[in-house]
Amino acid sequence: MNFLTIGHRGVMGTEPENTLRSFVAAQQAGLDVIELDLHLSKDGALVVMHDTDVDRTTDGTGPIAEKTLTELRALDAGRGERVPVFEEVLDAVRSPLQAEIKDIAAARALAEVMLRRDLVSRVEVSSFHDEAIAEIGRLVPGVRTALIGSRFGPDIVERAVESGAQTVCLNIRRLTLEVVQAARKADLRIIGWVVNTQDDLRLVRALGLDGATTDYPEIKRTGRFTA
Repeated sequence: MNFLTIGHRGVMGTEPENTLRSFVAAQQAGLDVIELDLHLSKDGALVVMHDTDVDRTTDGTGPIAEKTLTELRALDAGRGERVPVFEEVLDAVRSPLQAEIKDIAAARALAEVMLRRDLVSRVEVSSFHDEAIAEIGRLVPGVRTALIGSRFGPDIVERAVESGAQTVCLNIRRLTLEVVQAARKADLRIIGWVVNTQDDLRLVRALGLDGATTDYPEIKRTGRFTA
């Protein structure tokens, strides 16, 4: 399998994260997959933002769940970009996507879109939450899923298997050879995050990971040459 480079919220190191501008830049840079985050607005739209509130990434304040899509659209998400909905990303880029969901409600909304637009082959669904992974797997036959781990031990492998995930996306600052070996034994794909330097890249290649999530498009150009 080729080593995958995954654009973190597009290319958030150079463009406003989770915006159409960032996703288009990731595609133009040749990144293999584009990662994004999904939340539900007050009126049930699948909006693309990372945090539970809008404070850090827009000129607004307050929780996403307390704002309608119209209210979210009025915000500046950086360089004049607007907060996109998931369907807009599907139309703006052709790249495969890795969509991170935060809870079961988002899983159900995403499942509806995936079934309606036949996205099983294009969209992998990721989450920190085992129950969200299990729910999307129940709702969308054949969907590819990934369990994300930030602070984790060897039990992350057992959790991934139990939730039906085929991949683990793991914080490289916590990653150990023990976890890598356990994941391989369970036939799981392993993606490391966040890989932003040559030292990071050398680490994930030395551990034999399947790919890296990065903020910077340069990782794509250098990754193939790094042992």
